[in-house]
Amino acid sequence: MSELREPLDADVLDALRRVSTATVTTQLFARGLRNTFMQGLRPLNPGHTRMVGEAFTLRHIPAREDLDVLAVFKDYDHPQRLAVESVGPGQVLVMDCRGQTRAASIGGILATRLLRRGVAGLVTDGAVRDSPFFAELPLPAFAAGVCATTNLARHHAVDLQVPIGCAEVPVYPGDVIVADAEGVVCVPRHLAAEIARDASAQERLEEFIQSEVDAGAPLRGTYPPDEVTLRRYEARLQDPDASR
Repeated sequence: MSELREPLDADVLDALRRVSTATVTTQLFARGLRNTFMQGLRPLNPGHTRMVGEAFTLRHIPAREDLDVLAVFKDYDHPQRLAVESVGPGQVLVMDCRGQTRAASIGGILATRLLRRGVAGLVTDGAVRDSPFFAELPLPAFAAGVCATTNLARHHAVDLQVPIGCAEVPVYPGDVIVADAEGVVCVPRHLAAEIARDASAQERLEEFIQSEVDAGAPLRGTYPPDEVTLRRYEARLQDPDASR
């Protein structure tokens, strides 16, 4: 079902948990990647939005009336159920629902199972049902909408651990999913370490620039920083109490 990969370095994951999706998208843009942010997906529980983990993917095609009937859920190996029981601890279940929100892609019971299995979170470009429950669930979850209708009305789960599109963003199994209150971004796995490093450096510099602007500095020479500002920043790194 999935190929063996070297585990993601814990320090890389920790660094990605501390940076914003805005910073991550800027670093990806600098490397020529423009389509990485999953537009339109919102957190279902605003108290639990920070999420980092490798993608475990589930693909849906449109439902067909003679196949997608309630009886299929008696099969414990139904692809949707199998995905929930297969995604690993620390991974993120990412679902391709073709942007269709007129039926749910997952509900409260399956989300609870994900939580208890130690999954980092879930992402769908479809809808969820039991949204009041999701609003209290301590599991990062992002969706394009909510809908009480069961998934079988619109979705037929077919493939696990294959490349998918989620909110028009390509996601490959093992890519790194990073989320915060602003939304979800997909980082190609092979770039995760350098993105984590450079995003952390960018945010340290931008925190300094923010403080300079807040203190009254003009944009010219400050944002972007000129050599004088950069020297002042380097001095601040060496001595946090250094004056402007």
